[in-house]
Amino acid sequence: MSVLDEPTLARPDEFPYDRSDPAGAIAQVAEQVRNWGRWGEDDRVGTLNLITPERRAAAAGLVRTGESISLSMSFDMDGPQTGWRRRTNPVHTMLDTGTDAVTGIQGFPHGIGGADDVIAMPLQCATQWDGLGHIFDRGMAWNGRPAESVVTSLGDLVTGIEHTADLIAGRGVLLDVGRVVGEAAEGAEGAEGAVGELPDAFAITPAHLEATAKAQGVEIQPGDLLLVRTGQMARARRSVAAGQGWSGYAGGAAPGLSFTTAGWLHAHDVAAVATDTWGFEVRPNEFDEAFQPLHQVCIPNMGLTIGEMWDLDALSAACAADGRWEFLLVAGALRVTGAVGAPLNPIALR
Repeated sequence: MSVLDEPTLARPDEFPYDRSDPAGAIAQVAEQVRNWGRWGEDDRVGTLNLITPERRAAAAGLVRTGESISLSMSFDMDGPQTGWRRRTNPVHTMLDTGTDAVTGIQGFPHGIGGADDVIAMPLQCATQWDGLGHIFDRGMAWNGRPAESVVTSLGDLVTGIEHTADLIAGRGVLLDVGRVVGEAAEGAEGAEGAVGELPDAFAITPAHLEATAKAQGVEIQPGDLLLVRTGQMARARRSVAAGQGWSGYAGGAAPGLSFTTAGWLHAHDVAAVATDTWGFEVRPNEFDEAFQPLHQVCIPNMGLTIGEMWDLDALSAACAADGRWEFLLVAGALRVTGAVGAPLNPIALR
């Protein structure tokens, strides 16, 4: 029996906010979860402060077999981007090749040759972290700073992603909501090749997160790096394999976290959270007229680092096989000075 057969999960409570008043709801929840000043007036990294050395050392003890799983999608021209906000897929170009080497045009002595290449891409075109300078709330950036004093044409002068470079390593926990909840979710049944997927526009509530944690026998602890699998990336990949493209994966309808999870993430002191979707939160968003309201609350107010487009399918299979849903996660972003987001190749060690 699926957890969705329980009445409280099959028919979650009504959305507790006025759908016609996103500004009012955002202001209310932002005040409730705001962490401004919690780690000092000069803080640059927000909830990543919760990953203490002691918690990181304890996470290292979760490695039992030495299995190493990459959680990154491929960075190539076949990615999901469609040009929205000038985001394109990576363009990879060779600067030197084997042909250049054997024709002798490289000019190196005693027969040595080589290859070199270059890549051009937006920093948020594939697996990535949203930095704290990525989103503002009514003109304010993380820790109560005016947005114009934080990010200028020179980049993020205060909370640039480089400040997180040696911090994001600790206890990772996968909540596979797609596997636990998705098999009974309307629209998910009968999908060929599906191993638990939530349908597009499915809002993951705190009740779904709690039910998944209970089903997996895992507890969310302060300082955790939380991964939430919806199964949407697996579905998009089937579409690509069938020659139908990414089917709106980038910017289209998607399962994701409900606006109502802001308080849950805050109460559990989650250090960072990532999903296998383009936008982290449910799309379309839950208000009549809104754009990424959960981002607006979580990043500039809570100081929460958010990851998107993570490939969680192999990790899901490994965790389901032995029932271990916690692991050491090493997930430092590329150290791009002044960036408001950056790509990475996160590694789960089990």
